[in-house]
Amino acid sequence: MMPDPDDIIVFKQFDSAIDANIVKAKLDAYGIPCFLTEENMANLYPGANNLMIFSVRLHIFANDAERAGQILDEKNLLVYDGSYACPRCLSKNIVRDFPQRYNLKIGSVLTALFFGVFFPHEKIFRCCDCLHEFDE
Repeated sequence: MMPDPDDIIVFKQFDSAIDANIVKAKLDAYGIPCFLTEENMANLYPGANNLMIFSVRLHIFANDAERAGQILDEKNLLVYDGSYACPRCLSKNIVRDFPQRYNLKIGSVLTALFFGVFFPHEKIFRCCDCLHEFDE
């Protein structure tokens, strides 16, 4: 069943309120009405994003979803002066993001269970062509 164009949908979920507010500001600048939910919980437990318990949700109208997707399509692509390239394939198509390694997620879960604290991971560079993750 297709959503009604006037229905409000969850368009995207974010790990941090900062990223969500940046995207919200960009959509507002393009005239797309939107709002955020669960922002306070994500701020109270900033490292819980590895468990996907608390995430900031961006809501928009269903009829604005395609246009919003086009606007945000390249939001994570970074433009470099040639100083960064993938060491494996030498591509310059690079994003800066959190690691997607499975052992880090298990480590976060165990740390949260035994110590009650979530520790966020440092961001790394990921090649969009070969999916290789590397540091600076």
